[in-house]
Amino acid sequence: MSHIGYFAWNLATERSDAPCLRDDRLELTYRQFADRVDAFAAQLSEIGVGRGDVVAIMLPNRAELLIALMAAWRIGAAVTPVNPTFTASEADYQIDDATAVLVVNEGPDAPTGGRPAIAVDDMATIPDPAWEPGITAGGDDLALLIYTSGSTGRPKGVMLTHDNLQFMSVSMVQHFSLTADDHCLLILPLFHVNAICVSFLAPILAGGQLSVTGRFSPARFFGDVARLRPTYFSAVPTIYALLVSQDTVGDTSSLRFAVCGAAPISKELLDRAEQRFGLVIVEGYGLTEGTCASACNPPAGVRKPGTVGPALPGQTIAIVDESGTPVPAGTVGEVVIRGANVMRGYLGRPEETERTVVDGWLHTGDVGRLDEDGYLTLVDRIKDMIIRGGENIYPKEIENALATHDDVLESAVIGAPHDVYGEVPVAYVVTYPDTTVTHDVLAEHLTSRLTKVKLPVAIHIVDALPRNPVGKIDKPGLRSRHRPAAVS
Repeated sequence: MSHIGYFAWNLATERSDAPCLRDDRLELTYRQFADRVDAFAAQLSEIGVGRGDVVAIMLPNRAELLIALMAAWRIGAAVTPVNPTFTASEADYQIDDATAVLVVNEGPDAPTGGRPAIAVDDMATIPDPAWEPGITAGGDDLALLIYTSGSTGRPKGVMLTHDNLQFMSVSMVQHFSLTADDHCLLILPLFHVNAICVSFLAPILAGGQLSVTGRFSPARFFGDVARLRPTYFSAVPTIYALLVSQDTVGDTSSLRFAVCGAAPISKELLDRAEQRFGLVIVEGYGLTEGTCASACNPPAGVRKPGTVGPALPGQTIAIVDESGTPVPAGTVGEVVIRGANVMRGYLGRPEETERTVVDGWLHTGDVGRLDEDGYLTLVDRIKDMIIRGGENIYPKEIENALATHDDVLESAVIGAPHDVYGEVPVAYVVTYPDTTVTHDVLAEHLTSRLTKVKLPVAIHIVDALPRNPVGKIDKPGLRSRHRPAAVS
């Protein structure tokens, strides 16, 4: 059985009274964290949750989310983190698809998918000294089911094992030279694997600590940095854009470096942020299917602005042509990745798994090129995914929701440039003849079907959608309407 270095019950022996985890309500040492994990693990075990089960956790960022996560692992169960802002239909779909046996949430009004639930305030906090876990999770066991949308618009569960997470966490510790002196300020949502790996597992594996902040705001961020003295944080370009726009900046001298991922950041914004805060910001790249990160510029060493850096330790990145054949350095093609970080597969979707992971290579659907030093530059996306402030939005999901309105004949959703969020969704809709539906009516129709970040900022009702020569909707043509050069 593989050694998993981030398990709380093992770290408590090594780190004991060292600070581990805090949020606005709690401050826990490694021993106290492990005790809270054991208390909730016993509670889960008593109601029949065990190895091979899936627990859904639908909570905002707070210490109890990480306690519940680790408690499920304590008894060999897996976890699917659910976006706490999801509508009932979105949450119910994930809970049902993951076959979760239980939901941990904020209370009786939260979605449960018809499953039993434990409210966060009802989580046990005091361990029973007589309780012993039967079987804890091993390296081959499923650890996380992280849901990500695809070209069909139906979210699918990415199966990540503890071996995947251990490999990634060790890689993060090595790449960022993390030690017990490091302290991560966690500001990204914990329903993403980025926050789980970079901001939680990596620092505790190194013996460091993390502080979980509440809802992000620039004022809160600078106050937390000055008060808590973290050494690093991970964020998305939107957050950096908001931070550099502030008139006053607090004391950021404790920060050793910061990470930027989830969406491309402009060189101009990167330079402004580094100069404003006096720290190194490293840009990285990865997918949920690759357990978070596959390339990253080093905090110490050669950084190449405009690239997302070289492959992380233990991973190989290649560029291939349409036939899957590797191409020389400097040639544009599809980015493929190989390593112990590659997912087990998509839950219940073997055909999609086979299309995505071919002979051990993860096909990303992204277009890029490698230079002679192995630094990766992303050129474009094969897929039509929109990245709004670091959140992945898949047009097909919005198009499917629009299609549920009786007056909608067809639609196309594209990403339009935005100064703060990077991209925002914009919809073009063709209605059935002799209908009088308005964009306001369609916007209202989407409100109960989609999370707020997925709602189009504009809905244009048009007579027809542009088509390419083979009859497919010309989304590149629609996107070109929103480029600055196309604005008269």
